[in-house]
Amino acid sequence: MKASVLLVTALILAVMCPACYPKRIGPPGANGKRLTWPEMSFEQRKAHMGNEVLPRAAVIFKGWRPERYAAVNCSLCHGQGARIGIFAMPTSHLPRLSGDFLLGPEFQKHPQTTRLKLNRLVPEISDALGVKPFSILSRRGFGCYSCHLGPDGPLFGN
Repeated sequence: MKASVLLVTALILAVMCPACYPKRIGPPGANGKRLTWPEMSFEQRKAHMGNEVLPRAAVIFKGWRPERYAAVNCSLCHGQGARIGIFAMPTSHLPRLSGDFLLGPEFQKHPQTTRLKLNRLVPEISDALGVKPFSILSRRGFGCYSCHLGPDGPLFGN
């Protein structure tokens, strides 16, 4: 009985959850409701990145390797393009990923880094942006390939 209740609850949440995204995380729009990431202007997104996204990423990176990430700024993710206002993602500034469905090569080569990014960074940044985290089932949402390129370029609709 308990298993069937859990299954029904999970199915209801799975059906309802897409309606929760994108979340309203930005400043108020013309209708008084907070804006979603896609609705925000370039300047609003830039402010949100500085006020919400960058501080969250900084906490994660500084907690992981404080000596390497003592000063975290936009170039951590966006590279030198950030200095001239180029913020396009995914970017060639970051290491290319294997394209392997379950990130096997990344786990083999950098297990701690891969786990940190999957378990902490991706959920934190997707929440800060108000967008769905990546789902391995739908192959949609914010995940590794939202920032990193695959071996031949963007993957999973990024």
